Amino acid sequence: MGCGLRRRHLLVLAAALPLTSPLVARAQGGTPMRIGIIGSGRLGGAVGTLWVKAGHPVMFSSRDPEQTAALVAKLGPPALAGSVAEAIDFGDAVFLAVPYSAMPQIGSDFGRRLAGKIVLDAGNAVVARDGPMAAEADREGVGLASQKYLPGARLVRAFNTLGYTVLEREAHRPEPRIAIPIAGDDEAAVRVAASLVRDAGFDPVVVGKLADARRFQRGAPGYGQVVTATELRKTLSLAP
Repeated sequence: MGCGLRRRHLLVLAAALPLTSPLVARAQGGTPMRIGIIGSGRLGGAVGTLWVKAGHPVMFSSRDPEQTAALVAKLGPPALAGSVAEAIDFGDAVFLAVPYSAMPQIGSDFGRRLAGKIVLDAGNAVVARDGPMAAEADREGVGLASQKYLPGARLVRAFNTLGYTVLEREAHRPEPRIAIPIAGDDEAAVRVAASLVRDAGFDPVVVGKLADARRFQRGAPGYGQVVTATELRKTLSLAP
């Protein structure tokens, strides 16, 4: 079956899945959520895989269609492969896992499509890779810098503090689970993000608004902490 036919076949299959199917997770809100992923490399692939295993239909997209197709073939339904535009249109929520220097281009090419969407932004600004964008994120705070490039998106910072190998290893560990800090200005979007963090096998810790995301950006006290929610709240002086 050709790639185009196979993609259409999988889309039809995902749309036809009944909510009572064993493949469909019963999320915190009671229904599965379609998720589009922009950037299906190590981080996007790892987090997307956790959501697929939880039963969420996930459409992966990346700059490497062959790699994405291989991942989808390995996972099977309800995993799908598509273009970035298709993944955005498919998702009730979008997971963004791209090099931070790509943010201006993402905003330019897909900003209108992302307007109104819940977007979980996992990008980290790294000086050696992202150059001036790293200085901008450090100066403005990464949450506010991201929102500037995606002004219409319902942005939540999430999944940026731990490497993909840690996420794969620690997901769904026995209680107490590992904490994932999140931050956003849209309360409903933050609730959805928290639910998706739980579905991936972690405990969400709401740090605050997008401006507060600087508290767990690269180099900050909340970054790289493989700790429980109680321990992370203590580190960041948050209420229990």
